Parts: sequence; structure tokens; C-alpha cells
Amino acid sequence: MLDPVSQRPHASLGRVLDDLGTTLLELLHGHADRGGVIGGIAIHDPLEEPALPRHALVLGVGLHEPAEVVRLLHDLGRHEATGLVLRAPVALSRDLAAAADESGIALLGLTPGASWAQLAAMLRSLLAEDDVGEAGPQTLGGMPSGDLFALANAIAALLDAPVTIEDRTSRVLAFSGRQDEADASRVATILGRQVPQRYARLLAELGVFRDLYRSDRPVYVEPLEETRDSFTMPRVAVAVRAGDEILGSIWAAVRGPLSDEREQALCDAAKLAALHMLRNRAGADVQRRLRTDLLSTALEGGAGARDALHRLGLADEPVVVLAMAVASAPDSAGTDAADATAVTERQRLADGLALHLSAVHSRSAAALVGDVVYGLIPVGREDGERRAARVATDFLERVGERGRAVIGIGPRAQDSGELAAARASADRALRVLRSQPGGRRRVARLADVHVEALVLELRDLVTARGDGPTGPVARLLDYDAEHGSDLVGTLRAWLDAFGDVTQAARKLRVHPNTFRYRLRRLAEVGEVDLGDPEARFAAMLQLRVVTRR
Repeated sequence: MLDPVSQRPHASLGRVLDDLGTTLLELLHGHADRGGVIGGIAIHDPLEEPALPRHALVLGVGLHEPAEVVRLLHDLGRHEATGLVLRAPVALSRDLAAAADESGIALLGLTPGASWAQLAAMLRSLLAEDDVGEAGPQTLGGMPSGDLFALANAIAALLDAPVTIEDRTSRVLAFSGRQDEADASRVATILGRQVPQRYARLLAELGVFRDLYRSDRPVYVEPLEETRDSFTMPRVAVAVRAGDEILGSIWAAVRGPLSDEREQALCDAAKLAALHMLRNRAGADVQRRLRTDLLSTALEGGAGARDALHRLGLADEPVVVLAMAVASAPDSAGTDAADATAVTERQRLADGLALHLSAVHSRSAAALVGDVVYGLIPVGREDGERRAARVATDFLERVGERGRAVIGIGPRAQDSGELAAARASADRALRVLRSQPGGRRRVARLADVHVEALVLELRDLVTARGDGPTGPVARLLDYDAEHGSDLVGTLRAWLDAFGDVTQAARKLRVHPNTFRYRLRRLAEVGEVDLGDPEARFAAMLQLRVVTRR
């Protein structure tokens, strides 16, 4: 399928192979022009029933047995998939080739050393042209607007050299074909989507970045002495600017200095790259806002929810709601720096969750609404809450402790009418997780924390009414305030220990006999019968939900 303006293959297997080239993917068997537009990316899971979009490109993570691959090819053929990616090297047997031909599935190999996460991220980037919010095709300089891969290939043709386009942190935004003609350091850069730290550090120490960002002309870089074994080809780089702002740079692996004509062509290309990078940035902001509005409308329910779900690609499909939030750092809360850091952290986690959910199911959606990141995961007939909890746990394990994030899971919503209630349940579970000191658990369904949620809501009710402590608890509080004692703390420790004096005394770091004396004293002062279960429950409830005004 061709873009009517650019006449360039649009989100097809051929387009993917053209952009990623032999650096990441290799066509092992089949035809790149079969299957039409790629409908989404899916990861094969032998333990789950596949939920594939039409014309899916399937990542065969962990597949290596030929018989297993043959069975999968036949199954994918029934689901009208486009291609199957396997980890190279792949022994292409006669049975495997025959199964691929019969199913119409193209077989591709993922280069050794490249990670599946890298491939999924790149594929998502390439297929993002059809994402929500695009009003129609636009061009800049004769190429699809924001298509940095197309621009990289065009620059490579002008310079006759493999090219990368990088941001200010040396992260690879796009790259051209023919990267196999460059040296080992360039291949490592492509595989990692980032200039390796040791190369970036050496370039900085030699003043290359300083010269690059001070000049509007290309900078020629000889191979580095310390890395002669891998950095064997010279580089020519030029900064990409938008006014006074440095957006990134273009790097070409060359065999020698460029001619004047090619230097000028690279300078012109940098100006065009700036337009594409600004378009990408603006488009990402617009797309993010639109996705946020659609997700927020869907979660609120009402008349617009069904249409919002339809535009998100989730209409008429059961979904589970995830609600994620970040705990604030107590020592810096309220400062401008802390607020800015929190906003950045929430957006980073929102983008990460969106990418993670898209790998689980191609039609998942996630967006930051207020200070909460909401996600929607389509589910079939399986236990959607448990599956969502596994997905959330896996994501938080990948993020690590740095994010300090927690995720509440709502029940399965059969349609748009049940989505608002599902969101409310996810919010209730999330609130419990955020209120727990020390982060004892990071993922919970409402069923897991229902009692804790009720206690928090009862505390809200008491606060709204302005109720204060009454009865024995009020008398103990008054006594402690007048005499400087801690009878309330003694009662709380005893109740928490289920009447175990030894354990409660250990918690307060006093002798058990001293604790027994305090216990008798609080029973006298509070006029409470600690042998009465109703009195114990009333005291425990007041200590948990009522605070003194």
C-alpha cells in the first residue's frame, strides 16, 4: 500500500525491511511485499491464546524448535498474520520453508545481540504513522512529515555513507541502510539505539561535541586512538538546530573528508532534519493530548465513552483498567524542583507503560490523566484482573525502585457502560497502595485491599462530618495530654498484637510487667472492659479512622 502523497510503502513489511535493513532484520524466507499494511505488533506466548490484529507481525521470543515454529506458522496463517520474527541464526529446513509458503507468512531473523525490546520499540516507532490523531499525510522536503528514517536514507544516498540521526544525549532517533558497511562501533550504536558510553565520553573529552555545537558547519572526526579496534572509520557530523536550540546531530561514517558539495548537502539536510524533528516533537505532544482526552472521556463513561473507545480501537471489547501513580518524595515535596521532577517522572512512566502494554496487546492504550497514569488492556475470556496484575508487576520490576510507582487494578469492564465503575475500583485500590508506608506491595486488585479501602473511606466520612474521638479513646487522649503518658500507644500496641503482651511490650521496648501495669491503668482511666470484643473493636476502629481535632 502506497502513501498517496509520498508514494512510499506505508507501514508494510517492505517498509520495515527498508528502514531497519540488515542491521536488525533479515528476510529469511517469503516475500516482503505480501500481506499489505502491518496491522500491529504481537509477541508470541505459547501459554496464552493469541489475540492478534489482522496482518500482525509476530515476535517469536524464545522459539527455536523447528517443529514448534512449523505449528505456529500454520496457526498464524489462520489468523492472517504477515510475518514471524525469529532469533538468528535460523536453520531453514525444507519443512520450515514449506510451512511458511503454505501459510503465506514471511520469516525474518533478528540479528544476534539485538534485544527484542529494542526491536519492539523500533517497530512501534515505524508503525506510529497510523496512530490516533493523524489527520492525514503531510510532507516536508518531499518526504513524509516526521519520518526521520526516510530522511536518514536520503542523506545516506547524498553522502554515499551510512547515517544516523541522534538527539542531544546521543540516542539514535533514526538510521539509514548500509550500516553493515561501517565499523563495529556504529553497529553497537545501532543495536543499542545509543552511542556506547565509552565512545560518547571520549568524544566529549576531545571536545568534539563542543566544536559540533558551536559551529554550523560539519565537523570531521578521525578514528579515536583508544578505540582503533572498533572505531576504524572517520565520522562527519553536523548539528541540527532550531534557532538557538540544539535538537541533535547527524553522523555519517565516511572514508575521508567530504567534498565541498557534499558538505553543503549535509548542512542543507540538517535544516530539513530540524523541521522533521520539530514536527515529531509537536506531533507527539498533540497525539499525547488527544490520546489523553480520549482515554479520559472513555473512563468517565457517559454518551461519549463509546465513541472514545472506538477511536482508541477498543470498542466492543472487554478491557481491564490499570491506575498507576508515583509516590512523592517527602523531603522535597512542595518545592518547584520537586514538582518539575514529579511531572517529568510521571510522563516518563506513562510513556514506558504505553510501550509495555503495546507489547502485551497491540490495541492497549495508556495516558497520563492528572497525576495518574491510566491503562486499558483488552482481555478475552481469561481472568483479566489476574492477567493485568501480572502485566503490571512485570512492568514495575522492569522500572525498578527508582520510579516508586504503584498500580491499582480494576475489574473487567464488558463495555463502555461499565468502564467508569472499573476506573473507580482501580482508583480505590491505588489509593490504598499510596497510603501504605514503606511500599509493602506495589500492585493490587480492589479485592486484595477491599477492607483497607473501606477504612480510608470511613476516615473520609469522619473527617467530612468533623467527628472527634469519643468514649474510652477520648478519655485516654485527654489523660495522655495532661500527664505526658502514652496510654493510647499502649492500647494501640496491645490491639495490634492481638492481646499478646510479650509482643506488644517488645514493640514499645518495655518490660512485660511494665506493660501489664500500663494496660491495667488504661482500663481504669478509659473505663473500658478489654475483655469485651465489642469494646475492643470500637477502640480499634476509632484509633484507625478518627483523629483528634
